[in-house]
Amino acid sequence: MASSTKKKKDADAPAEEPASSLIPGLEDAAPAATKSYTVLARRYRSRTFDEVVGQESISRTLQNAISTGRTAHAYLFCGTRGVGKTSMARIFARALNAHGQVQAREIGDAIMRGEDIDVVEIDGASNRGIDDARDLIAGAGIAPARSAYKIYIIDEVHMLTTPAFNALLKTMEEPPAHVKFILCTTEAHKVPATIQSRCQRFDFRNIAATKISGHLKDVLAKESIAADDAAVMQVARLANGSMRDGLSLLDRLVAASGDGRITAQLLSEVLGMPDASVVAALVSAIGTGDARSALEHCAALLEGGTSIEQALELMADRFRTLMVAAVCGADSELVELAEEARADAARDAKSFEPATLAHLIAVSDAVLRAVKQSGAPRTLFDAAVVRMALAARFAPVGEAAAAGGSAAGAPPGLPAKKAPRPM
Repeated sequence: MASSTKKKKDADAPAEEPASSLIPGLEDAAPAATKSYTVLARRYRSRTFDEVVGQESISRTLQNAISTGRTAHAYLFCGTRGVGKTSMARIFARALNAHGQVQAREIGDAIMRGEDIDVVEIDGASNRGIDDARDLIAGAGIAPARSAYKIYIIDEVHMLTTPAFNALLKTMEEPPAHVKFILCTTEAHKVPATIQSRCQRFDFRNIAATKISGHLKDVLAKESIAADDAAVMQVARLANGSMRDGLSLLDRLVAASGDGRITAQLLSEVLGMPDASVVAALVSAIGTGDARSALEHCAALLEGGTSIEQALELMADRFRTLMVAAVCGADSELVELAEEARADAARDAKSFEPATLAHLIAVSDAVLRAVKQSGAPRTLFDAAVVRMALAARFAPVGEAAAAGGSAAGAPPGLPAKKAPRPM
């Protein structure tokens, strides 16, 4: 009787509402949250030799080695993070093992996913001991299951211990005919010379910002996402030669923009970057000798959250851009700017002599080091900006200082324009 009463009460009670109905908008967001998302760096990872951006000479050499049958038994791929070392290792392994076979596509896909039984990928950071090396040596003696070679890709190989390296020496010097090693490292100087001497070494270059920018634009086009050229170029410069870092930064901006456009303002909001136009206006004011305007732009930078150290670094970078534009021309590949920004740089560069710009870079660096140890960094910063803007008037003082022993923080001035000395 009690049980029937309980069932009746349960039937009369209102059904418990799901959590998604209690929070407005959650029912719409829940399905999207369950979808698996692959980051851009993985989704657009290079899959062929031609897709490895910025490493054309290495791609060409490896392809020639395969076509002529002159592949070595061990390779050492060196370079900073995100420049294509591991991708190149997989592509090379696929070219060796998935060529001219009926199941080539299946094997090739497994290799590119890092799941093939004959291409073994090892993380040197977590498999660094002598026991791991001995296991590798024992496995090397077993013939490949379905391919021509058993290939070991050891990432971050410099993390192996000295005993582990010593255990690998003999096997790497005279490996079985079916074994090949591809070692990848970001710190080649930590790889023992005895290991390096047994490998063909390839040094991967940092990727130029213009090439990173071009690849990012291709990715954005495939993703149907609009972006300003200036914002994409800034992301490419922030990547510091690493394609993976550039794609990771782009992923953050895409997430922040939603379905909107990637702009310089969005870049500033998401990454905390100061407005590049303010820095350009500050340098332009220095070029025209307008000290008041220069100080006002300095204040705008600092009020926007930019530190004095960062402001000086940005100024030095802008001076460097104008120096390259003045020496090599605004159309040079060394000027890492979007097309519209190149025109502005060409205009601003006319306000300076190249020697003046080189001097201003040195002044920015000297003041940067000084403010880190000063009790009044803002005073030093403002004084430096006024000095830069009025460089012509300070020239006689600089010459006197050079003649009698230059004081700290007072390098001789190099005027941008010839101006009459004050009476």
